[in-house]
Amino acid sequence: MASSSDLTPLRDRVEELLSGTGPLPIVAAGDPVLRGAAEPFDGQLDPALLARFVAALRDTMHAAPGVGLAAPQVGIPLRIAVIEDPAPVPDEIREVRGRVPLPFRVLVNPVYEPVGSERAAFFEGCLSVPGWQAVVARPARVRLLARDEHGGAVDEEFTGWPARIVQHETDHLDGTLYLDRAELRSLSSNEAMARWWAQPTPSRAAKGLGFDL
Repeated sequence: MASSSDLTPLRDRVEELLSGTGPLPIVAAGDPVLRGAAEPFDGQLDPALLARFVAALRDTMHAAPGVGLAAPQVGIPLRIAVIEDPAPVPDEIREVRGRVPLPFRVLVNPVYEPVGSERAAFFEGCLSVPGWQAVVARPARVRLLARDEHGGAVDEEFTGWPARIVQHETDHLDGTLYLDRAELRSLSSNEAMARWWAQPTPSRAAKGLGFDL
């Protein structure tokens, strides 16, 4: 049975969400909105409301803090996500993980496809699964097709950590959490990560926790 909120037009739901102050509340794993396919954006929000919503997503991402946030993570099942990563990491991590600065981007109706067969495995976390991280092997290079917030076409390849961010946020729009793709034996609390597995690569964690990279 659909809830009353499910029957409320998306425009009204976004207006209500934006009526508060401060960062938007982030939905945690277990909420059905994170497990359904988000609705393609097709003008449900007028340009002014879309701009306000995008600004709120960006502010919420910064406050969390995080490097990406998808609309379902604030309870709105639309295919919209924002990404941004200043990449404030040591050179060793930057080199191994390919974590380079990623300017702010808005992704509307994004889809991605792997480019080549190379995969990279690193610990990954999620604002909707607070307090935990796990190793996820993902394509090292992807091609992203999307629109930006102004309707312009996006057709771009991403590598390294930006490719991981693009995949993680696009997955949210398909109802997929990073844990669905993770090596579950690697699941670690943030405290355990800081104590045991903070190395640039997860090779020591694989040996200690008994999983294959």
